[in-house]
Amino acid sequence: MTGLSKTLMIIGAVIFLIGLLMPFLHLGKLPGDIVVKKGNTTFYFPVVTSIVVSIVLSLIFYFIGRFR
Repeated sequence: MTGLSKTLMIIGAVIFLIGLLMPFLHLGKLPGDIVVKKGNTTFYFPVVTSIVVSIVLSLIFYFIGRFR
């Protein structure tokens, strides 16, 4: 198996696991996320969720790079 196919399989497995865990993580409903409702329109901007996801991804990539 080549390096590219292993990488794609790992990425697929990670996305699958994230999909399974999403209902339990409550991402998108954190305090600090901006929700504006006016009439039939809703504007949603996940500020805190974006920061949390960024920190988690940064840690994951740091450890992957560290142990490579």
